[in-house]
Amino acid sequence: MQPTITAVLGPTNTGKTHYAIERMLAHRTGVIGLPLRLLAREVYDRIVALRGPSVVALVTGEERIVPPRTKYWVCTVEAMPVGIGADFLAVDEIQICADPDRGYIFTDRLLNARGQLETLFLGADSMRGRIASLIPEAQFMRRDRLSKLSYSGEKKISRIPPRSAIVAFSVDNVYAIAELIRRQKGGAAVVMGALSPRTRNAQVALYQKRC
Repeated sequence: MQPTITAVLGPTNTGKTHYAIERMLAHRTGVIGLPLRLLAREVYDRIVALRGPSVVALVTGEERIVPPRTKYWVCTVEAMPVGIGADFLAVDEIQICADPDRGYIFTDRLLNARGQLETLFLGADSMRGRIASLIPEAQFMRRDRLSKLSYSGEKKISRIPPRSAIVAFSVDNVYAIAELIRRQKGGAAVVMGALSPRTRNAQVALYQKRC
């Protein structure tokens, strides 16, 4: 079997990450690099549910769970073990190559990280031209959005429906909004990068339980 390199490109909510998980589990061994610690934890939990904790590793800047019989590695992109000879390798959100702070490591993965049998680069369609020029042998797969993305207008926080996610851009705003929702709605989960892994994972579990 000849090694393949495929760029799976499209907007958000197209199932690219889910596709990468399916492809990785079709191989004997694999590595997937993700841009966020929380996303890496979510993917780790999904794969553990399918294959069991004895063969799945989680490696981020905060957490390191590496069983002796690891077959599948779920990591942040910076923490990926790229020289272990895994059959499959994937990098998510490859368009971060253009980011002035993190782009160098994503570019390094694009140029140098490969699976022995299959390599996937997942991301925005804006990377098509760059990948084609840097990796002429790459194949391309286009994925369309699975749901409709629309703007519903401004809403007061007191009128948002349950199971909503609110993004704030300062610690003070996060806690102020959470307290307002708790008073008016009865509960809110708070997730921030500054939280410890245990606290952050517990908050995610709280949100998912109430959904």
